[in-house]
Amino acid sequence: MLLSALPAFDDNYIWTLADEAGRTILVDPGEAAPVFAAAASGLEPAAILLTHHHHDHIGGVPALLERWPALEVWAPDDARIATATHRVHDGDRVRVFDAQFEVLAVPGHTSSHVAFVGEGIVFCGDTLFSLGCGRMFEGTPAQMLASLQRLSALDGDTKVCCGHEYTVSNAAFALAVEPDNAALHARATGAHELRADGKMTVPSTLADERACNPFLRCSAPAVRQAVEQRLGRVPVDDVETFAELRRWKDGFRA
Repeated sequence: MLLSALPAFDDNYIWTLADEAGRTILVDPGEAAPVFAAAASGLEPAAILLTHHHHDHIGGVPALLERWPALEVWAPDDARIATATHRVHDGDRVRVFDAQFEVLAVPGHTSSHVAFVGEGIVFCGDTLFSLGCGRMFEGTPAQMLASLQRLSALDGDTKVCCGHEYTVSNAAFALAVEPDNAALHARATGAHELRADGKMTVPSTLADERACNPFLRCSAPAVRQAVEQRLGRVPVDDVETFAELRRWKDGFRA
Protein backbone atom coordinates (compact mmCIF):
# COMPACT_ATOMS: atom_id res chain seq x y z
CA MET A 1 0.00 0.00 0.00
CA LEU A 2 1.16 3.53 -0.75
CA LEU A 3 1.70 5.83 2.22
CA SER A 4 1.73 9.57 1.65
CA ALA A 5 0.58 12.80 3.28
CA LEU A 6 -1.25 15.97 2.34
CA PRO A 7 -0.03 19.17 4.01
CA ALA A 8 -2.78 21.11 5.81
CA PHE A 9 -2.91 24.41 7.70
CA ASP A 10 0.57 25.62 8.68
CA ASP A 11 2.12 22.35 9.83
CA ASN A 12 -0.51 19.56 9.90
CA TYR A 13 -0.39 16.39 7.86
CA ILE A 14 -3.39 14.46 6.57
CA TRP A 15 -1.98 10.95 6.12
CA THR A 16 -3.18 8.86 3.20
CA LEU A 17 -2.85 5.12 2.64
CA ALA A 18 -3.94 3.83 -0.76
CA ASP A 19 -4.31 0.36 -2.19
CA GLU A 20 -3.45 -0.67 -5.75
CA ALA A 21 -6.91 0.36 -6.94
CA GLY A 22 -6.40 3.87 -5.56
CA ARG A 23 -8.89 3.50 -2.71
CA THR A 24 -7.54 5.71 0.05
CA ILE A 25 -7.74 5.87 3.83
CA LEU A 26 -7.56 9.43 5.16
CA VAL A 27 -6.17 10.00 8.64
CA ASP A 28 -7.10 13.15 10.60
CA PRO A 29 -8.36 15.38 7.77
CA GLY A 30 -8.45 18.69 9.62
CA GLU A 31 -9.46 20.54 6.48
CA ALA A 32 -11.15 19.35 3.32
CA ALA A 33 -9.44 21.49 0.67
CA PRO A 34 -6.22 19.42 0.39
CA VAL A 35 -8.32 16.27 -0.04
CA PHE A 36 -10.49 17.88 -2.71
CA ALA A 37 -7.35 18.98 -4.56
CA ALA A 38 -5.88 15.47 -4.38
CA ALA A 39 -9.19 13.96 -5.53
CA ALA A 40 -8.98 16.10 -8.66
CA SER A 41 -5.73 14.24 -9.38
CA GLY A 42 -7.23 10.81 -8.81
CA LEU A 43 -7.36 10.22 -5.06
CA GLU A 44 -10.43 8.13 -4.15
CA PRO A 45 -11.38 8.46 -0.45
CA ALA A 46 -12.67 5.19 1.01
CA ALA A 47 -12.57 5.69 4.78
CA ILE A 48 -11.43 8.08 7.51
CA LEU A 49 -9.52 7.32 10.70
CA LEU A 50 -9.58 9.93 13.47
CA THR A 51 -7.16 9.88 16.42
CA HIS A 52 -8.70 12.62 18.60
CA HIS A 53 -11.25 15.40 18.67
CA HIS A 54 -9.17 18.54 18.07
CA HIS A 55 -10.50 20.65 15.21
CA ASP A 56 -7.26 20.62 13.23
CA HIS A 57 -7.67 16.84 12.99
CA ILE A 58 -11.42 16.50 12.36
CA GLY A 59 -12.56 19.84 10.95
CA GLY A 60 -12.64 18.73 7.32
CA VAL A 61 -14.81 15.67 7.88
CA PRO A 62 -18.27 17.27 7.46
CA ALA A 63 -17.35 18.66 4.04
CA LEU A 64 -15.83 15.34 3.01
CA LEU A 65 -18.99 13.49 4.05
CA GLU A 66 -21.08 15.96 2.11
CA ARG A 67 -19.15 15.09 -1.03
CA TRP A 68 -18.69 11.37 -0.25
CA PRO A 69 -21.61 10.44 2.05
CA ALA A 70 -20.75 6.73 2.07
CA LEU A 71 -17.38 7.27 3.78
CA GLU A 72 -16.94 5.30 6.99
CA VAL A 73 -15.44 7.32 9.84
CA TRP A 74 -13.62 5.40 12.56
CA ALA A 75 -13.10 7.49 15.69
CA PRO A 76 -12.70 7.32 19.48
CA ASP A 77 -15.82 7.01 21.60
CA ASP A 78 -16.06 10.73 22.26
CA ALA A 79 -19.19 12.85 21.83
CA ARG A 80 -17.01 15.72 20.64
CA ILE A 81 -16.55 13.80 17.37
CA ALA A 82 -20.06 13.97 15.97
CA THR A 83 -19.22 12.63 12.51
CA ALA A 84 -18.14 9.13 13.58
CA THR A 85 -19.89 6.18 11.95
CA HIS A 86 -17.88 3.64 14.00
CA ARG A 87 -16.69 4.12 17.58
CA VAL A 88 -13.42 2.42 18.48
CA HIS A 89 -11.96 1.35 21.80
CA ASP A 90 -8.67 -0.06 23.01
CA GLY A 91 -7.95 -3.43 21.46
CA ASP A 92 -10.49 -3.10 18.64
CA ARG A 93 -9.47 -4.12 15.14
CA VAL A 94 -10.38 -2.02 12.15
CA ARG A 95 -10.41 -3.45 8.63
CA VAL A 96 -10.66 -1.19 5.59
CA PHE A 97 -10.47 -3.17 2.32
CA ASP A 98 -7.13 -5.03 2.69
CA ALA A 99 -5.69 -2.88 5.50
CA GLN A 100 -6.00 -3.93 9.14
CA PHE A 101 -5.30 -1.84 12.22
CA GLU A 102 -5.32 -2.40 15.94
CA VAL A 103 -6.63 0.43 18.10
CA LEU A 104 -4.45 1.51 21.01
CA ALA A 105 -5.79 3.86 23.68
CA VAL A 106 -3.10 6.51 24.23
CA PRO A 107 -4.59 9.16 26.56
CA GLY A 108 -2.68 12.18 27.74
CA HIS A 109 -2.89 14.79 25.00
CA THR A 110 -6.65 14.24 25.17
CA SER A 111 -8.61 11.83 27.32
CA SER A 112 -9.92 9.75 24.40
CA HIS A 113 -6.91 9.83 22.07
CA VAL A 114 -6.23 6.61 20.14
CA ALA A 115 -3.57 5.37 17.75
CA PHE A 116 -4.08 3.04 14.80
CA VAL A 117 -1.37 0.41 14.32
CA GLY A 118 -1.07 -1.74 11.22
CA GLU A 119 0.61 -2.19 7.85
CA GLY A 120 3.94 -1.37 9.50
CA ILE A 121 2.62 2.06 10.50
CA VAL A 122 1.39 3.81 13.63
CA PHE A 123 -0.93 6.75 13.07
CA CYS A 124 -0.35 8.43 16.42
CA GLY A 125 -1.95 11.84 16.02
CA ASP A 126 -0.57 14.26 18.60
CA THR A 127 0.60 11.73 21.21
CA LEU A 128 4.04 10.98 19.77
CA PHE A 129 5.88 13.37 17.47
CA SER A 130 9.16 13.05 15.67
CA LEU A 131 11.63 13.90 18.49
CA GLY A 132 8.81 15.03 20.76
CA CYS A 133 5.36 14.43 22.19
CA GLY A 134 2.11 16.33 22.54
CA ARG A 135 1.11 18.66 25.31
CA MET A 136 -1.04 17.24 28.09
CA PHE A 137 -4.35 19.03 27.69
CA GLU A 138 -6.53 16.40 29.36
CA GLY A 139 -4.18 13.90 30.97
CA THR A 140 -1.58 13.41 33.65
CA PRO A 141 2.15 12.82 33.26
CA ALA A 142 1.67 9.21 34.32
CA GLN A 143 -0.98 8.68 31.63
CA MET A 144 1.04 10.36 28.92
CA LEU A 145 4.21 8.48 29.77
CA ALA A 146 2.32 5.18 29.79
CA SER A 147 0.90 5.99 26.36
CA LEU A 148 4.35 6.86 24.99
CA GLN A 149 5.83 3.70 26.47
CA ARG A 150 3.08 1.69 24.84
CA LEU A 151 3.93 3.18 21.46
CA SER A 152 7.65 2.80 22.08
CA ALA A 153 7.16 -0.94 22.61
CA LEU A 154 6.04 -1.43 19.01
CA ASP A 155 8.43 -2.92 16.47
CA GLY A 156 11.38 -0.66 15.74
CA ASP A 157 10.67 -0.62 12.00
CA THR A 158 7.20 0.83 12.57
CA LYS A 159 6.74 4.11 10.70
CA VAL A 160 5.73 6.94 13.02
CA CYS A 161 3.06 8.98 11.23
CA CYS A 162 2.35 11.91 13.51
CA GLY A 163 0.04 14.85 13.01
CA HIS A 164 2.46 17.77 12.65
CA GLU A 165 5.76 18.86 11.12
CA TYR A 166 7.58 19.69 14.36
CA THR A 167 10.89 17.84 13.93
CA VAL A 168 13.21 20.84 13.62
CA SER A 169 11.85 22.64 16.69
CA ASN A 170 11.69 19.39 18.64
CA ALA A 171 15.31 18.67 17.71
CA ALA A 172 16.44 21.94 19.27
CA PHE A 173 14.88 20.95 22.58
CA ALA A 174 16.13 17.36 22.39
CA LEU A 175 19.69 18.64 21.88
CA ALA A 176 19.35 20.84 24.94
CA VAL A 177 18.50 17.71 26.92
CA GLU A 178 21.07 15.38 25.33
CA PRO A 179 23.80 17.48 23.67
CA ASP A 180 26.15 14.48 23.37
CA ASN A 181 23.70 12.13 21.62
CA ALA A 182 25.35 11.39 18.25
CA ALA A 183 22.24 9.79 16.75
CA LEU A 184 20.24 12.87 17.70
CA HIS A 185 22.76 15.18 16.05
CA ALA A 186 22.43 13.16 12.84
CA ARG A 187 18.62 13.33 13.01
CA ALA A 188 18.70 17.09 13.61
CA THR A 189 21.06 17.69 10.70
CA GLY A 190 18.97 15.54 8.40
CA ALA A 191 15.76 17.31 9.44
CA HIS A 192 17.22 20.74 8.70
CA GLU A 193 18.38 19.56 5.28
CA LEU A 194 15.00 18.07 4.42
CA ARG A 195 13.13 21.23 5.43
CA ALA A 196 15.58 23.40 3.50
CA ASP A 197 14.62 21.34 0.43
CA GLY A 198 10.92 21.71 1.20
CA LYS A 199 10.55 18.04 2.13
CA MET A 200 8.81 16.26 5.01
CA THR A 201 10.84 14.98 7.96
CA VAL A 202 8.31 12.24 8.73
CA PRO A 203 7.61 9.42 8.97
CA SER A 204 10.42 8.49 11.28
CA THR A 205 10.71 5.02 12.79
CA LEU A 206 10.26 3.90 16.35
CA ALA A 207 13.87 2.76 16.41
CA ASP A 208 14.90 6.33 15.54
CA GLU A 209 12.62 7.74 18.22
CA ARG A 210 13.89 5.36 20.90
CA ALA A 211 17.44 6.47 20.07
CA CYS A 212 16.76 10.22 19.92
CA ASN A 213 13.44 11.32 21.41
CA PRO A 214 13.96 12.45 25.03
CA PHE A 215 10.35 11.69 25.96
CA LEU A 216 10.97 8.02 25.15
CA ARG A 217 14.29 8.07 27.01
CA CYS A 218 13.27 8.94 30.57
CA SER A 219 15.41 6.09 31.90
CA ALA A 220 18.51 7.12 29.92
CA PRO A 221 21.27 8.36 32.25
CA ALA A 222 21.89 11.53 30.22
CA VAL A 223 18.20 12.47 30.26
CA ARG A 224 17.86 11.80 33.97
CA GLN A 225 20.99 13.85 34.63
CA ALA A 226 19.61 16.79 32.65
CA VAL A 227 16.38 16.65 34.66
CA GLU A 228 18.32 16.30 37.90
CA GLN A 229 20.17 19.53 37.12
CA ARG A 230 16.88 21.34 36.60
CA LEU A 231 15.24 19.94 39.72
CA GLY A 232 18.32 20.27 41.90
CA ARG A 233 17.85 16.67 43.01
CA VAL A 234 17.47 13.18 41.60
CA PRO A 235 14.00 12.65 40.08
CA VAL A 236 11.90 10.17 42.01
CA ASP A 237 11.06 8.03 38.98
CA ASP A 238 10.45 8.09 35.23
CA VAL A 239 7.09 9.83 35.70
CA GLU A 240 8.72 12.77 37.45
CA THR A 241 11.47 12.79 34.83
CA PHE A 242 8.85 12.94 32.08
CA ALA A 243 6.79 15.59 33.87
CA GLU A 244 9.81 17.88 34.23
CA LEU A 245 10.82 17.30 30.61
CA ARG A 246 7.34 18.31 29.48
CA ARG A 247 7.38 21.44 31.70
CA TRP A 248 10.81 22.30 30.32
CA LYS A 249 9.62 21.87 26.75
CA ASP A 250 6.48 23.93 27.35
CA GLY A 251 8.62 26.96 28.16
CA PHE A 252 11.54 26.21 25.84
CA ARG A 253 12.72 28.76 23.28
CA ALA A 254 15.50 27.77 20.90
